[in-house]
Amino acid sequence: MSSPRIIFAGTPDFALASLRALVAAGHIPCAVLTQPDRPAGRGKQMTASPVKQFGLEQDLPVLQPATLRDDEQVAALAALEPDLMIVAAYGLILPQAVLDVPRAGCLNVHASLLPRWRGAAPIQAAILAGDGQSGVCLMAMEAGLDTGPVFACESITIGERETAGELHDRLAQAGGELLVRHLDDIVAGRLDSEPQDDALATYAPKIRPAEARLDWQRDAAELARMVRAYNPVPGAWFMLGDERIKCWQAHPVAGSGAAGAVLAAGPDGIDVACAEGALRLERLQRPGKRPVTAAEFAAQVDIAGRQL
Repeated sequence: MSSPRIIFAGTPDFALASLRALVAAGHIPCAVLTQPDRPAGRGKQMTASPVKQFGLEQDLPVLQPATLRDDEQVAALAALEPDLMIVAAYGLILPQAVLDVPRAGCLNVHASLLPRWRGAAPIQAAILAGDGQSGVCLMAMEAGLDTGPVFACESITIGERETAGELHDRLAQAGGELLVRHLDDIVAGRLDSEPQDDALATYAPKIRPAEARLDWQRDAAELARMVRAYNPVPGAWFMLGDERIKCWQAHPVAGSGAAGAVLAAGPDGIDVACAEGALRLERLQRPGKRPVTAAEFAAQVDIAGRQL
């Protein structure tokens, strides 16, 4: 059987792992779709996505439509006569006209164990909820949000102190491997898909920075999960006077006091009382500064005995 004609649609590093796996396995896309270049960094320079950068390095045709909702874009995709479109963290909604273009449909690489955590931020949601397992699924796309039937899944145990960034990298790698393992069978119709149980569905909406604020009226264990879930984006934070302090590493410890009271500040960390227990802050960052250990932070800022 000849290699299937594939359109790949993706934008960030999560998608890049799947694209790399495809190319390494000899499945060279006939086209790559990715989001238009965006301003990035302090200088706000127009920057190509990781998928575009790799696509250009591999001499792949790269397309960057601002929308897929016009007839001209649909016709251009249809002219490629794809067998399959593979979508991973693309960032644009695929209308039904696009979903109908590939002979074998559109296949999504999704970073959760569907139907748990449909939506934009499944990795963070799994950590916030205290899930012991996460994973990746290969899902046949349809008009609903992550509602399509699932061809295959791979489970991954979430580490006790694993951050969203660390879990993201493991899931991205697993997604690429799962995709290559099952791609030929999916295109040939040899692998059946299983419908999702909508009654078990949970949703992971896009994260807003305000949601990453640490509220000391919550339990320490919950706040520790927030620190992990929002590392590296957008970064958990709290206010110390007029400064917004980001917290990159913390864990719950025994302790009691008025919520927000700094109970101790020593070489092991800064303990802050919560509704239940205390949160030991271990790595912190002041605005415009580099991240430092809590011991370094306490040497720079008079924090012992403060009320946050």
